Amino acid sequence: MSAESTPVPGTPPEREPNGPRHRAPGRRRDTGGKRSRGVLVAAWTAAGILVLGGTGVGYLYVKLNGNIKSVDINQALGGDRPLDVDNGSQDILVLGSDTRSGTNKKLGGGTDDGTARSDTAMVVHVYKGHKRASVVSIPRDTLIDRPSCTDAEGVGHDAARDVMFNSAYSTGGAACAVKTVESLSGIRMDHYVEVDFSGFQKLVDDLGGVDITTTKDISDPDSHLELKAGSHTLDGEQALGLVRTRHGVGDGSDLGRIQLQQAFIRALVDQVRDLGVLTSPKKLYDVADTATKTVTTDSELASVKALASFAGGLKGISASKMTMVTMPVRYDSANANRVLVEKTKAEQVWTALKDDRAIPRSATEGTATGEAKGVVSSG
Repeated sequence: MSAESTPVPGTPPEREPNGPRHRAPGRRRDTGGKRSRGVLVAAWTAAGILVLGGTGVGYLYVKLNGNIKSVDINQALGGDRPLDVDNGSQDILVLGSDTRSGTNKKLGGGTDDGTARSDTAMVVHVYKGHKRASVVSIPRDTLIDRPSCTDAEGVGHDAARDVMFNSAYSTGGAACAVKTVESLSGIRMDHYVEVDFSGFQKLVDDLGGVDITTTKDISDPDSHLELKAGSHTLDGEQALGLVRTRHGVGDGSDLGRIQLQQAFIRALVDQVRDLGVLTSPKKLYDVADTATKTVTTDSELASVKALASFAGGLKGISASKMTMVTMPVRYDSANANRVLVEKTKAEQVWTALKDDRAIPRSATEGTATGEAKGVVSSG
């Protein structure tokens, strides 16, 4: 199954009869129950958060709570944000971060320029009823107008025009990344989850690897990945190489890498549901320990209890109930390494999510893709 083919955009999510309503200031969405097995939070955190959803051993809470890093997004951004609409849905910004130094450098992180980067960005929209989700990947190479923002340390950063999307994170961290996504989409992010690349590798190893099938050979020395066409069980290092690779498949662009990432996420989510990690206390602890060390969250999710409750509300979302698309873009004729937002089509995507509707097929037709569709599928 290809990364961007199912479920078909335009398939309506399950809805309830009451329409959208605006929430009183300060009121947050209910996150649902406290236990979960088949959970998609988003992207690479899916496996780790799933396990946290099943954690009920009280004595582990203190240690696991101490692992979690958090950022107070609400405090940093204040009131200059899109309206928080209470229609039963949730929107989560998920970033994959890469410091390009230390352990990450050894894993093929590229040039160490002393800055942290967000090489993966996804807006996860969980529909009312928490039975379906849409995931919108934002290409890191998209040229945008970055808004002014204040980071988590209270330092202000000026607005900038025609800069790469991922400059928001390298400029002002999580708070500026959230502010930029909210400016781009017009949607208020309810939560923020960041996953570090080196922690992602260990998480995959703790889970025993992920099964995929490749339809073509993949060779990318930059990401240290060599795979022949066929079936594979990827260990953590290979999985990290796959979600980083761009030169070994498709047109060599970041868009192709996004298609590989989306396909890998589907494989990961499907496999986690069948691993039975909750039947093994040691595996449960290992995965929960790694996951809590790997993620940085907004302050409202910064505890095992909060993560478990959040995950419990998502237990019905499997890979088959996810729509995965890339924000509509076109190649920049002035620079082959950059893309530009297809504003009319992108607005269709964001409007659908704001209204808690399925993304229409027309929103992604005829846009740049990366040409890596179907190269990777679930094993």
